[in-house]
Amino acid sequence: MSSFVQPKKAIILAAGSGTRFLPQTKAIAKEMLPILDKPVIQWIVEDLVSAGVRDIICVITPEKGYIEKHFSRDEEYEKKLAAKKGKEMFAEAIRKAGSLANFSFIFQGGAPLGNARPVLDARDYLTPDEPFFVFSADDVFRCPNGISRASQLLASYNLTGKTTICLQEVEKKMADKYGMVRVDGEVGKATFKVTEVVEKPGEANAPSNLATLLGYILTPEILPIVAEEKVDKSGEITLADSINDLLLGGGEVFGCVVDGIYHDAGNPVKYVKAVIDFALNDERFAPEISEYIKSVV
Repeated sequence: MSSFVQPKKAIILAAGSGTRFLPQTKAIAKEMLPILDKPVIQWIVEDLVSAGVRDIICVITPEKGYIEKHFSRDEEYEKKLAAKKGKEMFAEAIRKAGSLANFSFIFQGGAPLGNARPVLDARDYLTPDEPFFVFSADDVFRCPNGISRASQLLASYNLTGKTTICLQEVEKKMADKYGMVRVDGEVGKATFKVTEVVEKPGEANAPSNLATLLGYILTPEILPIVAEEKVDKSGEITLADSINDLLLGGGEVFGCVVDGIYHDAGNPVKYVKAVIDFALNDERFAPEISEYIKSVV
């Protein structure tokens, strides 16, 4: 067992507007769109819980209250389902969703905006001197090796006890779409020392083929940096900038190259790909879906 303080809390960023899914997201948040029989955000929650997270702070907007409803117990509904023949499994499924963790729901507020804003909004819910996860509600991983993304990230964190970020290998021609990292050697299995995050540098200027994804274990030393609310050229405060400032101030940051299939569920085409990928790798759905794809392709 690692001697480092273990992260037991997580912040999930779920305040995005989901405009790319309109008109669907006028009525339902993109985080509640299903991948098979569970909404996207539940896959994120289960990922975190698998790594020992007990308390989850979801940063949402006022119109997304049904996310809170999804993760709240409804014992009366559970009883009704359990009493119907053949519906018992569904009673257990909704009971599980409401029992995964201790949930807090807060509204994103204030300006400037950016992906660092939810961390500021949630800081009163964090425990001093303890690291914490920050995950996007859009990024979903399927890990064929059976070890969740959060568990892989935790394993890398336990090598150093320092801020640790999710990395994924990409072709350098994709470097205009991601933050790319500069690294200074491998310190353990799939774990690299990060010296800089370069935002969307393009192929010619990419410092490596390792892209950052919005999945972090952050140590408390980053909170005062985020609280400075330094804005970037687009007028937002970002975690990438805060991580760079941490590095400039002498802090250490490491990256975990996640072994898994990454899906951006906030992009309509990539969301469909995620559904297909998960279906083809789920024995309940794979035979029929596979045959259907063969029949139409």
